[in-house]
Amino acid sequence: MKAIRLYGVGDIRVEDVPPPRPGPLEVRLKVLAAGICGSDVHNLRTGQWISRTPSIPGHEFCAEVLECGDGVRDFIPGDRVVADSRVWCGNCPACERGDLNLCDHLGFVGEVCDGGFAEQTVLPARSLIKVCSDLPAAIAALSEPLGVALRAVNQLSAGPSDTVRVTGGGTIGGLAALLLHVVKGCRVQLIEPNAERYRLISRIVPLAEPGEFRLAVEATGIASVLNALVNTLTPGGRIASVGIFHGDVTLNVNRLVERELTLVGCSVFRDEQRQAIGLLPALRTSLMTISSPPIGLDEVPAAFDTLLAGKSPYLKTLITP
Repeated sequence: MKAIRLYGVGDIRVEDVPPPRPGPLEVRLKVLAAGICGSDVHNLRTGQWISRTPSIPGHEFCAEVLECGDGVRDFIPGDRVVADSRVWCGNCPACERGDLNLCDHLGFVGEVCDGGFAEQTVLPARSLIKVCSDLPAAIAALSEPLGVALRAVNQLSAGPSDTVRVTGGGTIGGLAALLLHVVKGCRVQLIEPNAERYRLISRIVPLAEPGEFRLAVEATGIASVLNALVNTLTPGGRIASVGIFHGDVTLNVNRLVERELTLVGCSVFRDEQRQAIGLLPALRTSLMTISSPPIGLDEVPAAFDTLLAGKSPYLKTLITP
């Protein structure tokens, strides 16, 4: 079968590999659609999360069940599923509390095990969520990043009377803006220097002009942007930080104290991916607007080059193996 394999920094290849076989409690899947995540691009650029090579990336995908290993009871061939990107240990205090996203040994599909940039893949049954077969596979694949964005939005406890500033118009920032508008009824300000991205998001969210705001989603991972939010947020405000920072960040903590600001981190999701699946039909048109036409596996290396150069006109690049 054909697969994308990551060998190291800047080294991604299209190769033919043997089809995988499921072990006990595992499921063999035919991948129907997958999305390239910003973390996939970052990993190719820096190697930060390369734990083994070669590996098949891809943690945002929808698939059809082909075969179930011994002990699998919840799935049968023909079921349509999406992948839960989290790989958790199940034994640490966080897992025992049900906080799987805070697992002491948290890893991700496509990192610690092969992912969805292939014609077929194998995952533990516990990492799969059933979806309706009438939901387009490309839309279902977006349940994972939508769940990440929904986690950030939920951390704000926003309501219809709130104005929320979103910094960063990438996939997660764009999806957060969409959720804040459609689900929470908020006024949304977007800070995004890329005019093309700003225009694309403005097609799915009526964006307000920058002004006073009490809540914010930080989706850039840029220290100066976070500090700007801390310095401009109204007293009693709250920031949900979902961007990945690189290196230590210097922050004006006195500002947090004196104005009683809350800065909360957002790690992947808890139950938000399942919530996101329920929202997909209503958001389908908007999600199609910000996503690329699907590409084949042979086109993936070139797509990564485009994404690395920051030249994609879409928030999400979709793959149909």
